[in-house]
Amino acid sequence: MLIFIFTEVMFFSGLISAHAIVKSQSAGQMWPPYGQPRLPVEETALNSLALLVSGIVLVLAWFAYKKQASNARIPLLLATLLGTVFVAFQGVEWAALLAEGLTMQSSAYGAFFYLIVGTHAVHAIGALGGLGWAFFKLDRGELTSTALATVSAFWYFVVLVWPVLYWTVYL
Repeated sequence: MLIFIFTEVMFFSGLISAHAIVKSQSAGQMWPPYGQPRLPVEETALNSLALLVSGIVLVLAWFAYKKQASNARIPLLLATLLGTVFVAFQGVEWAALLAEGLTMQSSAYGAFFYLIVGTHAVHAIGALGGLGWAFFKLDRGELTSTALATVSAFWYFVVLVWPVLYWTVYL
């Protein structure tokens, strides 16, 4: 998992670098381009709290698991639900931006937004699947600490890369 996460850090670094280069080439021009909708900075910041809190709650689930596995049930479920709230509200944001005319084809601004944020969403959905699997295994009494640590590491990556992406894309 750590090797996978390292490759994903490199992947996101490439996306961020490409975004920075294209954005810098528009120096002196308006960014985002004229006629393109503005990203919902404040709403997304609030939604980001759900994601960040889910990471904190997952840490609590780990400590609860270490004391007694069954104690991790509620925090693991809560972390998963908070992550689901984040992804769902990102979907609502996308629908609103599409309705306002921001698409992959509308500008480099739109293309980078959907590419970077969409890639993060795919990772978040995959990690939520892992958390759901861990919850299922925990509920059956079959979750090992190694499996929980592996799934948690992926979720922490998703949580910790988001502030960097938010800063890069939204601000």
